[in-house]
This record gives sequence, C-alpha cells and structure tokens, in this order.
Amino acid sequence: MRRDLLEREPELAELRDAAGEAVSGRGRVVLLHGEAGIGKTSLVEALRADPPAGTRVLVGSCDAMSTPRTLGPLRDLALDVGPRLRDALRGGDREDVYAALQDELADAPGTILVVEDVHWADEATLDVLRFLARRIDALPAALVLTYRNELDRNHPLNRLLGDLGPRERVERLALQRLSPAAVGALTAGSGLDARRVFAMTEGNPYFVSELVASADEVSVPPTVVDAVTGRLRRLDAATQEHVEQLAVVPSAVDADLLARLVPGSAGALRAAEEGGLLAVSPDGVRFRHELTRRAVVDSLPASRRIELEQRALEALVASGVADPARLVHHALAAGDVGAIVEWAPRAARDAAASGAHRQAAAHYRVALEHAGRYDAATLADLTEQYAIEAYTVGAAHSAMLAQTDAVAQRRALGDARRLGASLRWLSRFQWFDGLRAPAEASAQEASAVLVDAGDEGLYAMALSNESQLALLAHDTRRAIELASRAIAIARETGDAGVLSHALNNHGTALMFLADDAGMAELLEAADVALAVDDIEDAARASVNLVWGLLDQYRLDLAEVHLERAIEITERAEFIGFVSYQQMEQARLHLARARWDDALAVIDPLPGPPHARCVALTVQGTVRLRRGDEGADEVLDEARRLAEHLGELQRRGPVAVARAEAALLRGDAAAARAIARPEYEEAASRDAASLRAELGDVLRRAGDADIEVPEHEGFPAAVQARGDWRRAAELWREAGAPYHEAAALAESPDEADLLDALAILDRIGAVPLARRVRADLRERGVRSIPRGPSNLTRQNPEGLTDRQVGVLRLLAEGLTNAEIAERLVVSVRTVDSHVAAVLAKLGVQSRQDAVRAARELGLLTA
Repeated sequence: MRRDLLEREPELAELRDAAGEAVSGRGRVVLLHGEAGIGKTSLVEALRADPPAGTRVLVGSCDAMSTPRTLGPLRDLALDVGPRLRDALRGGDREDVYAALQDELADAPGTILVVEDVHWADEATLDVLRFLARRIDALPAALVLTYRNELDRNHPLNRLLGDLGPRERVERLALQRLSPAAVGALTAGSGLDARRVFAMTEGNPYFVSELVASADEVSVPPTVVDAVTGRLRRLDAATQEHVEQLAVVPSAVDADLLARLVPGSAGALRAAEEGGLLAVSPDGVRFRHELTRRAVVDSLPASRRIELEQRALEALVASGVADPARLVHHALAAGDVGAIVEWAPRAARDAAASGAHRQAAAHYRVALEHAGRYDAATLADLTEQYAIEAYTVGAAHSAMLAQTDAVAQRRALGDARRLGASLRWLSRFQWFDGLRAPAEASAQEASAVLVDAGDEGLYAMALSNESQLALLAHDTRRAIELASRAIAIARETGDAGVLSHALNNHGTALMFLADDAGMAELLEAADVALAVDDIEDAARASVNLVWGLLDQYRLDLAEVHLERAIEITERAEFIGFVSYQQMEQARLHLARARWDDALAVIDPLPGPPHARCVALTVQGTVRLRRGDEGADEVLDEARRLAEHLGELQRRGPVAVARAEAALLRGDAAAARAIARPEYEEAASRDAASLRAELGDVLRRAGDADIEVPEHEGFPAAVQARGDWRRAAELWREAGAPYHEAAALAESPDEADLLDALAILDRIGAVPLARRVRADLRERGVRSIPRGPSNLTRQNPEGLTDRQVGVLRLLAEGLTNAEIAERLVVSVRTVDSHVAAVLAKLGVQSRQDAVRAARELGLLTA
C-alpha cells in the first residue's frame, strides 16, 4: 500500500469490485466523496495504475473555472474513445452525445469511467451522468464520480445526487480523515512531531503530506499555502515563473499549450516535478493536487496574475483551441474586455447547443456587462438570447426583465419582424412571472405587428401564443378559434414548431370541453415537436395531456403519460416544466388519497407562482382532509396567489377546497358563497371538469340552482346530479378512495355509511370520518367502529407512516422494484421514499437506515 493510500484499503477494494462487476456485465455507480485533500484523486490514480484484468480506465476532470466548460470532462476523453463519440463531443448535440457514449460503453465491457470533481461540472455534463446512471444496470461499465461534500442546498449537483441516492446499483464511499497512527506513519523519519502535525491538519492526508514535504526540523509552516509557497521558493527563479504560469490554467495543460507557455518544458520543469509540485507526462503536465495549484495562484500579486492570465489567453488563441469557455475564463481573469466581448457569446451558444443552459445564461450575462461594445442589432440578439436561457432554467423574473429590454431595443431598430417575435417571447415570460395583463397586451401587439410583416410562420406563432393565453384563462372558444387559424397556416407552410405549439393549444382546449379528440392532438403535438428536437413544446404537450386527464380523474392513464412526460423533460433543463410535472405527481397522489406522497413531492414548495399556487392547494387540501392544523391558512394563501394570477384554472380548484372546508365544519352558506362565483365563470367558459366539481360542492351545500352537462365518464358530474351510487362506482374505478367515501356518505343506507367509514379510517380522513360517525349515531346505529386511535401519529425521527412502512420492507431485504410491487406504486415513488428515509435518519445507505431504525425501535410492531 502506497504511503498516500494509508487507511484506504476498503475503498480501493470497493472500486476494484465495481470494475470487476463491469467486466461481467453488471454496471454500478460509485459516488466517492469527501473534503478537499481527503485523497479522492489518489484512489483514482491507484486504480488507474493497476486496473483489474480486462478493464480500461477513462478519466475526465471538471475544472474550477469561472463558468464550467461545456461537457469538459467528457471532451477530455477524446483521444481515448472511438470516432463516433469523439465526433459527437466535438459537435456538442445532446442526443448524439447520449447515444454515442452509451454505445461506447456497451461495446467495450469493463470500462471504468471516472469523472473527477463533479462539484465543478456544467449542467450538460450532469445531464449526461444522470442519463448514464439510470441505465447503468444494462451497461458493462462502472461510473465513478468524485466530489467534495461541502455543497450548499441549491448546488446543481444535489439534484443528481438526490436522483441517484436510493438506487440499488449506487454505492457511496465517504473518505474519512486519517487516524493519529496513520499521521505518525506519514511523518516517520521527518523529524516532525506527529501529534503536532495531527493537531494542525486534523488528519487531512493532503495537508499532512504538504507539511511533511515542506518542513524541516526547525520549523513547520503554519498553513498549507505557506507550505506550498515555501517549496516553490526553494526552486530557481526560472522554474518558479514556469510553475506560476501553469498555475493560472485550471486544467491539465496539454503538450501543445505547454510548449507555448514553457519553452523547453521537458527540462525546465524537472525540478518542480522532483519537488512534488507537478506531474509531467508525454501528454502534458498537471499539478499533483488542485489545492496545490490554488495555493500558488493565491500567493500571486494581482498584477502578476493578470499578466500570467493574459499570456495563457494568448497562447490558447494561438493554439487554435476550440473551447470558448476556456478563453472566457482567462479573459475575465485578465480583464481583457475585447476577448470577453468576442468569446462570451460564442461560449454561450456552445453551452446552449449542448443543453448547458445555466452556463449559457452565465456567459450571456458576462457579455451583457459590456453592452456598449456591441452594435445595436447584436445587443438586441444577445439580450433576447439571455432572456430565453434564463426562462429555460426557471428564472422567470430575470427573463422578463431582460426581454423587456430586448423589446425596447427592437423598437429602436425598426424591424417589424424581429419586434413581433420579441413581443411574443415577452408575453410568454410575463405570464410565467405572474403578470397576466401585461402578457395579454404583449401578445396582442405581437400579432398586430406581425400580420403584415411578411413572415407567415411568425404570425402564426403569435396567433398561437394568443391562443395559449386564452386557454390559460379558460376562454376555450377563443383559444380554439385562434389555434385553428395558426394550425392552418402551419400546415400550409410546413412549420413544425408552430404546428406543435398550436396543436397543443387546440388539443388542450378540446380536453377542457371533455372531447377526447384533444388527446390525439396533444400526442401529435408532442411527436411533431420531438421530430424537430423541440423539447419545450414536447414537454408542454405532455404536461397539458396529463393535466387534462387529472382534471377528469382518469388517473391510471394520467400516470402512464406522466412517466413519458418526465422522461422527455429530464433529458433537458426546462425547470419550469419539471415543476409542473411535480405538481401533477402531487395531484395524482392527492386524488388517490396518498397524503404523505403528495406532501413529499411539493416539499419544499416551488417558487414560480403558478406551480406554487397548485402546491399550496394540494397542501391545504391534504391538511383539510386529514384534519391537520393550518389547512385554512394554507388555502387562504393559495386564494390570494390565485387572485393575483387572475386565472380560473388557479382560482377554481382553490374554491373547491375552501368550499369543502366550509362543508366539513357545517357552514353551508359559506360554501355556497365561495363556490358560486367560480361555478358561474366555469359554466360561462365551458370548463367541464371544474364546473362539475364546483356544481357538486354547491349541491351538497343546498344550492339547487346548478346545471351540469351529461358527462357519464366524469364522476364529479354524475355526483353533481345527485347520483351518489353511480358516482361511488366511478370513483372506485378511478382509484379515488376519498371521493368514493364522500359519495357513499350521501347514502340513506347504513351499510353504505359503514363502507364509507371503513375507507375513511383506512386513508386517515379524520374530519369526514367524524361526520359519518355522527350521522350513524343520529340514525341509532350501535355498532360503530371506533377507528384508529391516532391517525396522524408521527415517530420521533419525523418519518411518515408510509416511510416507516417502506423502511420495514427495506428491513425484509426487498429491492425498490419489489417494494413498488408490494405497495402498488411506481418505482420512482419508492425511490423518493427511500431517499427521504435516508435523509431523515441521517445515513448514506439502505443498510445503515435499517440498522438505525432497529436501534431507534422504529421496526417494532
């Protein structure tokens, strides 16, 4: 065992086991994490130096750059992979990279793909890693990710780790600090006091090695920076300058760049290599540790660093480097505005093409800090491109503000075509930011500007945008009329993007009218969009289809299409649609009376106003139906937000929940006052599903002045007409137990009331169960079940009843798939529960969770 691998035998064995399983065709993900300097890279180097027979080790590194390189660690592999993957990485197309990388690993059994320092990865790289990890079971490869575990809550890596955490073929290796005995072994023969070294370093291997390498018997450097710079200053002046020059490059320096930065590098760097600062190979040079490089950089005076950064920038440009993000990094550090202005837009476009939308937005922001250096037309384009990227990653307010500027710039330029297109985008961003009236004004102006601009495609898109706003306001007839005009133009011009967008609106409007032809149009809209790689409109079509099915309580069909929708959006960064899909998942759980599941999906509450309104409505309804505290307060917050948004699709569901609350407390008059205005608007706008739900609430509140159209397949419509028995059957077929029990509770038959009570006790619906018991007592029924003694019991660790149930199944040794089958839920839902259990118990693995649960007594009956 090497001296720098003391107390690392189990972790190295685990890596070698993963490599061995890859040879046999069983893929695995290994998450190797710990603090800076803990020895992650040393473990990887040990594996690469002595890989198991029949394996190959590919290593790519993420760099500590101002804005990460797009697909940087994968592009590092270009010389070691086949031509298809090499070409795909050069082109940067997301789907090409996915397919080529999957084939590369499938065709070379026993590949260990290591991505180091994933905490510095760009979004496109994180997406590729997520894609691979979800398919690792079927690949003869091991995916090893190293990262520092000091991540803040909003770090992009946390989402990937959350996705991977509970999966069965995922192992977490947490590297610990060295023991005093190991520190003693490392300091042996140095003349240093091992106890003092341990106290100074607290057992961090890198800190220990630096102190040992830098100190003499007389003195010990007080900090690692002092240790590194002390070693550096022992070198001759020319070598010191070379090391400082290399230190400003936050990645391995290839042979070509090295020759430009350090003439005669083979001999010039020998002393630095022998001194343990650098690792030199025929391919180039790198620092032995990132902390060493950072220590050198941090010791540089500002003027010296600017000089070195400028020299690195010029060398990279001269070498013909194809990665603009690297150039932007050095240009920013050197303060070279001319280079920033030239390269930041290119880096942004490169990132956007690969799906790294966060990085694209960052590069556009950098470019716009020098707005005065661009001509007016270019500035308008850059401003709008930034707004689109901000919208893509869910920053609706930033997108709206930037697009407002872009529209002002377009007005000054006087190009009607471009102005109209920009107004259409502004309308979309304003709606996402919760600004309904400005969105409508921008949409109408866009159509007016484009009607005679000579671009039928843009005009059709403006019409479709107006249709979309009408749809969102439940102005269904107008939405259909505008969408029909857009569809006709799109089919005539062959514009797939416009066709998908307009079919989306038309199909959703038909679903509002309970016309199943809308389903076919939404499926066509998604297919048309996917055919031209328009992920946004494909995602929107899927979201709208699921939403319509949930409105109609066609829950099984909604779940099928929700799985497809999630698959589409998870391959891109349309964060707004991810939030909507989470809300749909929450609505699905709510309809099935899976209270804990519904609350888990919306925790924490989303920020975007439309999604937040839905989340508050779900949260308030769960609290209401379970009898938890705070239901009225949550629903009141939802009401205020819905009124601010000004759309029936938000106000209506909140009114249903608030009216239901009034009925549960016996205040029929309040229920009528809440539901009547929204019912009348739903009736005037042909909002079939919402009209049925509001009508049912009004009927139960004693309001006979309702008229609900015949929709035999809609349980709420049947119940609104007073046919509680048929409604109960339909609710049971739909898989909505709370609604089934509520329908049975209207029966004059005591047997039906007892059936309703059994359902309500089973799902923990305390308030309605209490009312049914009271009704049974009034009828003189003597044998009334008492029900559970504590329906909302929580254990000391804060696990929900469902999570405790999952934990017990984990203790039985069941896999997530087996747990899903036992509980009749999706594997994705089980993944979420297992992740929540691990987090609440503060453990890293399923085995540790079971062990902790036994110690806490959570597995006892």
